[in-house]
Amino acid sequence: MTEGTVVSWKKKVGDEVTAGEVLAEIETDKATMEWEATDDGVLQEIYVPEGGKVNVGDRIAFIGGEDEKVPNEKKETEKPTPAKTQEPETAPPEEKAPAKKEAAAAEETSEPRRVKASPLARKIAVEKGIDLTNISGSGPGGRIVEKDLEKVTASPAPKVGAPEIEAGESARINLSGMRKVIAERLASSLGPVPHFYLNIEINADPLMRIRAELKSGAEEDDTAKITVNDFILKGAVVAALREPKVNAAFDGDAIIHYGDVNLAVAVAIDEGLITPVIRAAQNKSLREISSAVKDLAQRARNKRMKPEEFQGGTLTVSNLGSYGIDYFSAIINPPQAIILSIGAIARQAVVNEAGAVVPGYRMKIGMSCDHRVVDGAIGANYLKALRHLLENPSLLLL
Repeated sequence: MTEGTVVSWKKKVGDEVTAGEVLAEIETDKATMEWEATDDGVLQEIYVPEGGKVNVGDRIAFIGGEDEKVPNEKKETEKPTPAKTQEPETAPPEEKAPAKKEAAAAEETSEPRRVKASPLARKIAVEKGIDLTNISGSGPGGRIVEKDLEKVTASPAPKVGAPEIEAGESARINLSGMRKVIAERLASSLGPVPHFYLNIEINADPLMRIRAELKSGAEEDDTAKITVNDFILKGAVVAALREPKVNAAFDGDAIIHYGDVNLAVAVAIDEGLITPVIRAAQNKSLREISSAVKDLAQRARNKRMKPEEFQGGTLTVSNLGSYGIDYFSAIINPPQAIILSIGAIARQAVVNEAGAVVPGYRMKIGMSCDHRVVDGAIGANYLKALRHLLENPSLLLL
């Protein structure tokens, strides 16, 4: 990440804080993280209000001793602390020693900071779509506070990505942090990575049958029930053990083969797409995978994941069957070598082993491969193993 958004402050100026105590919530491009204090002291100043964006490495607050004064501009400029910043080495020098002066400049140039307002007032203004530049504040120095907004009427702000647009008009929606990352990663994948695609259709009758048997076994708790998708995820992992060359990545002049199958599962959220990772999935049972993916998906939608929970995947499964998509070709999530695209299970007429036309269930599975790592024969062997497992799902219960 290169920037984050301060969602909320858990402490206010003047509060005592201890190391490890949560000070604020910071929204990254993938999740909302709790930011903890690293030292004991008093929160003496907040540089970035709730809703404000800040670059990685910039100061957002000052914690000092009870009688310690907030550093002035001159001291901060003379004694930068680049060792504590986390920005890339290629960042411009002026970004490596941020000071209050820069924060003040940001207030002059960034629209949310043109007026004096309390963090709570800013939050209310965002929720209600209120323009603070047109409001007179009753707080100290003309600062806008909560009571100044009580009688202000405004239409609720439209949801991000879904603006209310009149006929004949258009709207420009700035990219969210997550959408920027998606755009950058997919552009870096489809262009440089030589994709090729394999597709199979499997007999899904056994999957539907075993799912019905599990359902009839008094599985009433939705959080505990085993779904067809759980079988697919478990099958993807076991098939990778049988054809381990797909569990790999291209790395310049070498190919990395992974010992663990870190299964990434594509999850759609309001802001875009995220791929939580089930680590060492080869060591987990079907039910453990089922529980893990449900937990990760819920926290992904609530943006409550830790960075390590959506990093380090070795292969990805993307299932659009529940959206009614029969088949599709997914874009590889670099540096992984494959991604599976799962379509809907369709009821259709099929020819059985006796040559009779009977009703049955079929499901299409696509596989996108990085040809630098996976050749056609390797991909075919993997899909052959996956077909065998999904057409004999009892093997996945072992």
